Amino acid sequence: MSTMMATQFRSDLKPIWCPGCGDFGVVQAIYRALAAVGRPPHEIAFVSGIGCSSRIPGYTTAYGFNTVHGRALPIAQGIKLANPDLLVLVAGGDGDGFSIGGGHVPHAIRRNLDLTYIVMDNQIYGLTKGQLSPTSPRGLKTVTSAYGSLEDPVNPLLYVLAYGAGFVAQGTPADMAGLAAVIEEAIRFPGFAFVNVQSPCVTFGQAEAQLRAHKAGMQKLTDLGHDPADRLGAMALAQRYGEALHTGVFYRDPSPRPTYEAAVRERQTSLGAEAPSRARILEAFLPRTSA
Repeated sequence: MSTMMATQFRSDLKPIWCPGCGDFGVVQAIYRALAAVGRPPHEIAFVSGIGCSSRIPGYTTAYGFNTVHGRALPIAQGIKLANPDLLVLVAGGDGDGFSIGGGHVPHAIRRNLDLTYIVMDNQIYGLTKGQLSPTSPRGLKTVTSAYGSLEDPVNPLLYVLAYGAGFVAQGTPADMAGLAAVIEEAIRFPGFAFVNVQSPCVTFGQAEAQLRAHKAGMQKLTDLGHDPADRLGAMALAQRYGEALHTGVFYRDPSPRPTYEAAVRERQTSLGAEAPSRARILEAFLPRTSA
């Protein structure tokens, strides 16, 4: 059992989110999950892109890297390959993850590096003052859609399930215990793990999508009798994204496949045994003298 405390992961930097923002609850759930896992801060790296949610690395005592917009996943993959012993977490928003950085998601999943990707999904671009995001519902009126959005939203849960993610879950800061539990489970999963967090934006978001409504309307997958080993059942539930708020683990691969970093280590070991010596390599660059 871990002896770590949640406060050990909290930095001295004070969050500056809008009062009532769901991200306050998300970072607290992350502290709880990390304490339960028990890895000390110096063995953890937190990577983020740009956006309100991407401030999270600065609010932890772990190593932090605030990258450019949409590029958190490739940076995190590089860190994990360079030091596979690090526990690597990635934080971002729905715009950062499924618009600007959307092209990186399927490749991170197919490589299956041991990363935990936490997306704070508020259906809006909050930091840049309320533009449409990829998960904004059709008809939403914003500063960039004064007459209502003409686009259907991206379904993050269905996306990652279809790409083959081995662990897919959803939570809300309206259920702190449940959110901390799914984040902890995602961290412990040996492979790419995705957690979609319905974290409402109180400044630019929809009035009905606030934490009180989440608490009243959420449906726990355990209460519905869902089997997290059933990928097709998970995809059927994921299709109700935007209609119902399901929380918990949608899918957990019962036979996780090998991680990319493990395969890289194995390849390095096998090739290293056959590699020529350094002296032999240097000989190839020495000037040749005529007989």
